[in-house]
Amino acid sequence: MNTLSISSPFKLLPTALAIIATSSFSVSAADTETLTVYTYDSFAADWGPGPTIEAAFEAQCECDLKLVALDDGVSILNRLRLEGKNTKADVVLGLDNNLMAEAKATGLLAEHQISTDSVTLPGGWNDTTFVPYDFGYFAFVYNKEKVANPPKSLKELVEIRNDLKIIYQDPRTSTPGQGLLLWMKSVYGDDTAQAWKQLAKKTVTVTKGWSEAYSMFLEGESDLVLSYTTSPAYHLIAEKDDRFAAANFSEGHYMQVEVAAKVKNTANNKLADEFLAFILNDKFQSAMPTGNWMYPVTDVKQPDGFETLTVPNKGLSFSSQEISQQRKSWIREWQHALTF
Repeated sequence: MNTLSISSPFKLLPTALAIIATSSFSVSAADTETLTVYTYDSFAADWGPGPTIEAAFEAQCECDLKLVALDDGVSILNRLRLEGKNTKADVVLGLDNNLMAEAKATGLLAEHQISTDSVTLPGGWNDTTFVPYDFGYFAFVYNKEKVANPPKSLKELVEIRNDLKIIYQDPRTSTPGQGLLLWMKSVYGDDTAQAWKQLAKKTVTVTKGWSEAYSMFLEGESDLVLSYTTSPAYHLIAEKDDRFAAANFSEGHYMQVEVAAKVKNTANNKLADEFLAFILNDKFQSAMPTGNWMYPVTDVKQPDGFETLTVPNKGLSFSSQEISQQRKSWIREWQHALTF
C-alpha cells in the first residue's frame, strides 16, 4: 500500500511513521511461505484447474502457492532428475502410476503421512510416497461429424484404417505419449515394432505435449488425437458441443492415475504435507472433472454429462516396476520403428 495516497488527515503523519508502516508491510510479505509445485502446462493454465486450486489452498494456508508449468508429466520427472538435490520444487504434481517406480528410484522424493482412506480408485491405493489426484483412460478422440465410422479396436486403427490420420504425443516427454507406448505394448507384445511402423503411415506428427496435440486436432489437422475418454466432457459441458467422442476399443484402454509427491529436500516440509492432504479435500477433487477433465479419486459428485462418456470394458496396465525396467528399451523400439 502507498501510504501517501491515504485521505487528508493521515497526510499530516510524520514521514518516519510512513516508513515504519511500509517496512512492517514488507516484513509481513517476506514472512509469507511459498510452496513451489512443479506441474504441467494444462494444469497450471488459466483454463485449467490450477487457478482454482491456487486460490483455495492459499485461503487455507495463508501462503503463496507457486505453480511452475512444464510441458508434461515426463518432463517433470526429467526436470527433477536434472536439478537433483538442488531442485526448487517442494512438490511435484503430474507424474503418473506408470512413472512411480522410476521417480522413486531417483531418491529425491519423500514418503508422506497422509491418510488415503477416502480414495475410491479402481483397485484401491496403498502407496506411501504418492498421493493420487485424478484418473482416466487413454483414448483416441474424434469429431463425430468428420468421422462417421470410428475404429472399434486399436488393431483396426493400426492395421486397417488407412483413411484416418492421427496425432499423438512423444513418449519421452509426455505421459499420454507414454500411455500409448504402453497401450501398444500391452496389445501387440512382441509384434509392437511392426505395429509402430504401420501407425507411422497415418501419423501427422508427434508433439512434445498434450496441449499442442489437442490444439492441432481441433484446428482440423488430424481425424483423431490421443487424449482421454473424459476429454469429450469438456466440449459437452463447457462448450455445449456434443460433436466429440472417444473411440471405444475392444482390447480395452490403458489406465492412468495422476499423482503428486513431496520432494525430500524441501525446506517447507509441513506446508508440503498440508498441500498433499489438501489434494484429497473436496475443494481440490471437485475441480478435477471440469478443470482437468478427469475422474476424481474420491466420491465427490461428478457433473451432469459424465454419464455419457465412453466407459472401457477393460482397464489395461503394467506394474510401475516393469515399466521402469522396460521403458527405455520400449522407447528405443518406438524410435527405431519410426526411423527405419
